[in-house]
Amino acid sequence: MPRARKGAARTQARRKLLRQARGYFGTKSRLKQQAKVALMRAGRNAWIHRRLRRRDFRSLWITRITAACRMRGIRYSQLIAALGNKNILLNRKMLSEIAIHDPSTFDVLAAHVAGATAVGVGNVASAR
Repeated sequence: MPRARKGAARTQARRKLLRQARGYFGTKSRLKQQAKVALMRAGRNAWIHRRLRRRDFRSLWITRITAACRMRGIRYSQLIAALGNKNILLNRKMLSEIAIHDPSTFDVLAAHVAGATAVGVGNVASAR
């Protein structure tokens, strides 16, 4: 009688793989090799799209800030540069939330920026 190799372990591994591939179309949910390939591809695409989602959100925040800046007569680049020069540490996500949910605070930030850009960004101390 031949020696048994990986009897239960092989079945458990196959079941685990097919359990992860449940809901896939056709043989990708029924055959081990097809399921393995589909899971590898799905994992790679999930990894890629997690990063793309972050990129999309940053683009959305910048678009929202740009719209809020235009309503107040300044440019996005001026706002970001002036906030950096004045050491106001707000990331783009928070600036976007402020622009949407608390316009009066964004008006104050825009006024600070307008004062800084009117005199010149490098000469902020003399503007006060």
